[in-house]
Amino acid sequence: MNNHEIGYKIYGDDMQFVEVELDPGETVVAEAGGLMMMEDGIRMETIFGDGSSGGSGGLMGKLLNAGKRVITGESLFMTAFTNEERSGIKHVSFASPYPGKIIPMDLSELGGKIICQKDAFLAAAKGVSVGVEFQRKMGAGFFGGEGFIMQKLEGDGLSFVHAGGTIIKKDLEPGEVLRVDTGCLVAMTSTIDYNIEMVKGVKTALFGGEGLFFATLRGPGSVWIQSLPFSRLASRVFAAAPQGGGSSKGEGGIGGFFNMLSD
Repeated sequence: MNNHEIGYKIYGDDMQFVEVELDPGETVVAEAGGLMMMEDGIRMETIFGDGSSGGSGGLMGKLLNAGKRVITGESLFMTAFTNEERSGIKHVSFASPYPGKIIPMDLSELGGKIICQKDAFLAAAKGVSVGVEFQRKMGAGFFGGEGFIMQKLEGDGLSFVHAGGTIIKKDLEPGEVLRVDTGCLVAMTSTIDYNIEMVKGVKTALFGGEGLFFATLRGPGSVWIQSLPFSRLASRVFAAAPQGGGSSKGEGGIGGFFNMLSD
């Protein structure tokens, strides 16, 4: 076992946070900005990359790990939280960045590797590697919705992934195919064959309202699907926001009626 063994508890329903339990000397790493609260006795420090290389890779190994994170659009640094007390359990909590669910994933039970959309990673036991997964097929790269590059989580420890809305896990049998809106794909095991297909039929593609492409996932393996991608939520909020800095004219109710009369 190369990773720290951490306990956890998830609180909430649609706006969740995860409380991680650290024994003396244990460490959890997280993306910058994910901290919600921590107890006294926990040391917080900024580290290059994900801290998985330890001292074996030296400076060059740390720089390479940090460089991989830059490629995925993440920060050069992550934050490590360590219980420095000689005795006693300490707790540190991490919050979801937008409404959705936190998915705990034990990599030792998932083949040691998970591929997920970028920005899905929230936190993990120290030793889990957060790297880059290049899609082998150019179609998946150019039209995948989430970009050519995805994140990969490797190791044998516990990781936490966040996604929007409701999350469902689908276990695919060998040869079984599932077609998914590209933005709704959260994560998959490394055994899943992932590609992008164009929607058939000109009318469907242009007027169907579902986009021109969808992800084709072929088993065996497991996939996690989200009902509300953040990109979809953001586009709806932007579309409903007043344009040009003015107030909205389409509000219902008597307040909106008097606003219209006063203009």
